[in-house]
Amino acid sequence: MAKHSKEFKLIVVQTYLSNTLGYKKIGEQFNLCRSTVQKWVAIYHSLGEDGLSVKKTKENFSPEFKLKVILSIIDDGFSNREAAKYFQLREHVLICAWLRQYRKYGIEGLQPKPKGRLKQMPKPQQPRIKTSQEDRNKTQEQLLDEIAYLRAEVAYLKKPESLDSEAERTGKSRTATASSFISELRLIYPLRHLLRASKLARSTYFYHQQQTKRDDKYRDLKQQIKSIYHQHKGRYGYRRITLALRNLGLFINHKCVQRLMQSMKLKSRIRVAKYRSYKGLVGKVADNILQRQFKANQPNQKWVTDVTEFNVRGEKLYLSPIMDLFNGEIISFQTQRRPMFGLVKEMLKDAMKKLKPTEKPIIHSDQGWQYQMRHYQQEIKQHGLTQSMSRKGNCLDNAAMESFFGILKSECFYGEQFNSVDELEQTVKEYIHYYNHERIKVKLKGLSPVQYRTQSLKAA
Repeated sequence: MAKHSKEFKLIVVQTYLSNTLGYKKIGEQFNLCRSTVQKWVAIYHSLGEDGLSVKKTKENFSPEFKLKVILSIIDDGFSNREAAKYFQLREHVLICAWLRQYRKYGIEGLQPKPKGRLKQMPKPQQPRIKTSQEDRNKTQEQLLDEIAYLRAEVAYLKKPESLDSEAERTGKSRTATASSFISELRLIYPLRHLLRASKLARSTYFYHQQQTKRDDKYRDLKQQIKSIYHQHKGRYGYRRITLALRNLGLFINHKCVQRLMQSMKLKSRIRVAKYRSYKGLVGKVADNILQRQFKANQPNQKWVTDVTEFNVRGEKLYLSPIMDLFNGEIISFQTQRRPMFGLVKEMLKDAMKKLKPTEKPIIHSDQGWQYQMRHYQQEIKQHGLTQSMSRKGNCLDNAAMESFFGILKSECFYGEQFNSVDELEQTVKEYIHYYNHERIKVKLKGLSPVQYRTQSLKAA
């Protein structure tokens, strides 16, 4: 089968995205089948332009990665295509092959096959021990000292299989790890033998011993960092933890906090992809009035909104919030099991109740079908609000809302186990309250959105 170039694939994808034609019509236009166009568009949405590159070499996946993908299908209810998109795989056909091997052979079926013929192991040869003239001339005391050294060397080498892997696990340098091993063995074996076995200078060993004593001064600070990290369920990175410590009266440099978190292997959560509500032109599209000006000087001056999707064991939950760009506060939100118009309608209705008669904010969204509906646009016009929409296919025009969805999913959805959609819905509601009232922001001077708004209104 002929391979198509990256440029050709990109032209096909951009033609589909810039037209209202379906996969079949675009395929006929470029002499391609419908499934090929659909696959390229899916890869583009998931991996971007790089995903359309022609594969030159076969990708190798570890058995652990294959098992993780398979369990997401068996336990989490993902389809093959959803799993391929979530784990950023080019072909969902790969997953079909992994499933067959797993069902037939179990975990062993996921192991890579050995290449070439099996080589016959050579028979071990018995070592011939030769005694040199130098060894014959050694005194009994010298021989006993040599034996003592060999025992210390064996004990030292038994400590880790690899100093580098142990150093990576603990977050220490290689010499610091070696120094800690020597300290443990020093009670049994002479220090000079251990230093010789480790090839570590005496001064270097005592330097790390002094550093270990100095690190003890951060013991209480480490406990504070761990407490804040686990209190917020791993959602805070070193910047927010630094601000949280300052709110407690502890003024610590952020680099020190970062170093201590790295030594304790504490990392904030990461983000993954989003639901898109664009279904083409179904109504009137408003101009992009916001123009990526995401800063507001006062509350209820600029609003942004969007819809996102959650998937729990094949069942879906949709969330529609409105955010105030003044402080990033979620002023109104609604959740439903289906992406119906009532989801956006009720959210907008609830948000309108919180406006004063003099407040007429800009409300910005993408070109989702809900925001093109006549009732939605009439409701906005009736209350004197100004509607604004992102350009087609440009998520950066609504980056503030996209950023919130990324934070929300990384901090309370990805990596968590939910037994039902009802459980997820309750978790989302609790998180939004936490986000508004407790979760501090760096750009809000270490305050939560509600605290920042309250402080600003008092100052005014």
